Amino acid sequence: MSDFDAIDSLLDAVGPQAELPPCQVRRELRERARLSKAQVARALGVSPSTLSGWENGRDPAGEVRTKYAYLLDGLNAKLTTETETTMAEPAEERSAASGTAAAAVASTPSTEPGQDEDEVESLAVPEPCVLCGRPAPQRVAGFAQHLDPSGCQAAPAQTPKPSPTAPSARAQVPRTARPPRPADGKDTVRRGRAFQEPSGPTDLIHEAVHAMLAEHQGDVEAASAVLLKRAIPDAMRLLDETRKGARYDVIAHPWIPDILKKQTSKGADQIWEARPKWTRTALPPGRHEVTALDINGAYLSALKTHLPLGQMEHSTGFAHDRRRAGVHLITPPAWEHDAVLPNPIGQRDEPGPLWVTEPTLRLLLRLSGPKHRLCEPPEVHESYTSGATENLLEKFRIALKDARDTAIADGDGLTFEYVKAMYSKFVSTMGESNYNRELYRPDWMHIIRSQAFANLWMKALKAHDAGLTVVRAMGTDELHVIGDWRRVFPEGRGVTEVKVKDTYTAGTDVEASTGEKQ
Repeated sequence: MSDFDAIDSLLDAVGPQAELPPCQVRRELRERARLSKAQVARALGVSPSTLSGWENGRDPAGEVRTKYAYLLDGLNAKLTTETETTMAEPAEERSAASGTAAAAVASTPSTEPGQDEDEVESLAVPEPCVLCGRPAPQRVAGFAQHLDPSGCQAAPAQTPKPSPTAPSARAQVPRTARPPRPADGKDTVRRGRAFQEPSGPTDLIHEAVHAMLAEHQGDVEAASAVLLKRAIPDAMRLLDETRKGARYDVIAHPWIPDILKKQTSKGADQIWEARPKWTRTALPPGRHEVTALDINGAYLSALKTHLPLGQMEHSTGFAHDRRRAGVHLITPPAWEHDAVLPNPIGQRDEPGPLWVTEPTLRLLLRLSGPKHRLCEPPEVHESYTSGATENLLEKFRIALKDARDTAIADGDGLTFEYVKAMYSKFVSTMGESNYNRELYRPDWMHIIRSQAFANLWMKALKAHDAGLTVVRAMGTDELHVIGDWRRVFPEGRGVTEVKVKDTYTAGTDVEASTGEKQ
């Protein structure tokens, strides 16, 4: 093939993109069709957070854009026909339909305290209330209605159905003509299955494992290879499922300050995560048996941390607000206990201010407080923070933890490794990664990782306070100690337990060292 043939081939592959309606219209079409973000996103093979971006200013590209345009065209055609049909109905039939809808709502049990907040959905375009017919800005349990009884008129009395001999206008309206499918012939929207809801967050994990085993005729190795490749999109789907009924929306692509952006294509940003890499310089005299402990599910436990919700705002000076979270430029305090405990900010050679995350700042403030008094408070120069919650990923964490616990109890290594890949890759790819473009939160990535490091540091402090000799602390999950560690830490494979990674002997022989001195 000549160079010109290759160029012609490339030009032939470039075609016009499918037209999409404005963002507001996209949302209106979905809401008028009474489809949730999760339902539509699942049919298109994306996450609800991605769909939310398409309804708020961003546009899809490639094949998924064609699928999205096809869906929106179909919804528009169907809803337009239904509107014309409703306007053509006799007044008696509309009244009867309204009465039937009102009766259906009246027979629906009232919302009990503690039910998910997704039961009440705000509408961009008000819909007729099923009780009074006037525009209502909310939808409750799938039905448009007023939340305040004072804004709702009494439902009209049900009128007799029209005579069977008088055909209704609805029967005379032809079926909705769907838009033609894309030229590739693929079944982009499967009838009857496109918007099925899953049975629950944890069930998503088990269903994926069982389906993959069935697809590969019980070949665990083949099923594992596919599940590990799917870990990132499956984790995003699980996250979206666990966010149903949540108080806060996940903002997948917020504005972030320059300090959270990579300085070069292969470089790093300016955030210091305080990763421990510490080994005790001198052991007590004698030979000692050292136990290397493995901290289970370090990143899984670290999902419970204070995460910023909205766009981070800049502030200066020391005025730490525990209701907010983000990153902070601090001058760390001097650390005078390096002989027995690692420095809470990790091994840093350069002095002076540095940007740290919320868990690191909170750890330093805790250690400087009246309970420990191990250092002076850090000096905070400036911060980027937002309103925060510690429970943003809690349902997601619990679903993964429950699946992990069940896999351990059942001896199910396939599910165990799949779950491990889900939470570890979820954390590692939410920054500037080509493997997860649905979530761009480098601030969350740094905060979660720093929380794992802070958790390990607190275990080192717990061991020290209990009389154990801390020998080494590394990364997120490695703690070496001398002494009876089982009276301090429970042993096992659960996320609140530890297991033995290795044992070895360290130190010098007392007699040998005494002889040398003589």
